Amino acid sequence: MYLGIDVGTSGVKVVAVAPDGSLRAQATSPLSVARPHPLWSEQDADDWVAATEAAVLELPSAIRAKVQAIGLAGQMHGATLLGADDRPLRPAILWNDGRSFGECGELEATVPESRAITGNIAMPGFTAPKLLWVRKHEPRVFDAVRTVLLPKDYVRLALTGDKASDLADSAGTLWLDTGKRSWSDAMLAACHLDEGQMPSLHEGSAVTGHLRPAVAERWGMARVPVVAGGGDNAAAAAGVGVVDDGDALLSLGTSGVIFVATRAFRPNPARAVHAFCHCLPDMWHQMSVHLSAASCVDWAARLCGVDVARMFALAEQVGTGTGDELFLPYLSGERTPHNDPHVRGMLLGLDNDSDAGRIAAAVLEGVAFAHADGLAALREAGTMVETLAVVGGGARSQHWGRVIAAALDARLTYLDGGEVGPALGAARLAQIGATGATIADVCTRPPVRAVIEPEAELADRLAPRLERFRAAYPALKSI
Repeated sequence: MYLGIDVGTSGVKVVAVAPDGSLRAQATSPLSVARPHPLWSEQDADDWVAATEAAVLELPSAIRAKVQAIGLAGQMHGATLLGADDRPLRPAILWNDGRSFGECGELEATVPESRAITGNIAMPGFTAPKLLWVRKHEPRVFDAVRTVLLPKDYVRLALTGDKASDLADSAGTLWLDTGKRSWSDAMLAACHLDEGQMPSLHEGSAVTGHLRPAVAERWGMARVPVVAGGGDNAAAAAGVGVVDDGDALLSLGTSGVIFVATRAFRPNPARAVHAFCHCLPDMWHQMSVHLSAASCVDWAARLCGVDVARMFALAEQVGTGTGDELFLPYLSGERTPHNDPHVRGMLLGLDNDSDAGRIAAAVLEGVAFAHADGLAALREAGTMVETLAVVGGGARSQHWGRVIAAALDARLTYLDGGEVGPALGAARLAQIGATGATIADVCTRPPVRAVIEPEAELADRLAPRLERFRAAYPALKSI
């Protein structure tokens, strides 16, 4: 049995996977996000550890006793700042925090070749500009920093005592020479840091340590190995077999991502396309990233006083493209293609007949349109995508899938286990690390549960609404 742990934003998800790849058990423990000021998004790093333990202990003891290795996945970019005692100096600054927008320009001015080194435009969601913000606004905290870890790697430290990371997650810091798959002295120096404050780097299936004796005893396990794992999107890709050049997935979690695996390092920072290492050796990937996806549905459900399942049902009852409502899903700003942390979500075209159903339909369409923008940016970079494997909590709604397939003009495949993609991928990386099995043997495509083809009639109905959506951002940007 192999355990996959996904340290997400809204919760920690744990899955137990059998050697044949079947999902045997899963559990989730919730997390909350603090937003003490505009643009801020923070979490207490120790909450990740507590939620991990709670989720693991929900698994049946008989399952836990059979675990042979553990893999870690998690939310990317979070700045977890540790002092000399390896304790957090302040709450972790998360991926959807926008306070360091000004520091992004300073970083690129200090290192003019930064986009060539990292493959990415500097964005406030990344880790490096966050450290510049801390140095400027919290100098005592910055001076005390001895180690910077990403969220899942702080959990690793608690579980094993090791300061280690994988290349996929680390590429999202802006401190990695992404093409060379190593820390960049120039990018670290620009943030007044050095490699000694960074974790060691490993490929995703490499063993980085073993469970501490006390943890193993509490969990009812042997001191099993823990592998490097991956950032959530790369791990999700490994979980659903997106491992060869041109394979692609669509993640509909708190945020939304279109992920394309590539054999070569192919950056396109001009359009805010991300280019990172994959969690697999000698592989990279491109991503379009949208800071709000399923979180928009959660928001709309709260707004309308219904649960998420009811929100999807209302949208399906109303139908697609039937009202004038238009939703811009920028609740936390946006990355691809706008790179704008200040823009916010908007509901346009409201009238006296606007109700929960029409708002629900507009929200699903708005997120689909944002992904259409992201796919357009990838296609402009020469990446051709015709089929996307769907993962994340949003994968539960096939009605939403019809809307997205039509907006993107792409086929969607729904796979068994897709809703637990990152945790499943972490478990598969653990299996490779523990057994020496090949990627081809372990990272296979799960059985297809459903396929949604783009519908021409629905695409025609959405086309004028997509045009309005694309016109809305530049028109409203000034306000």
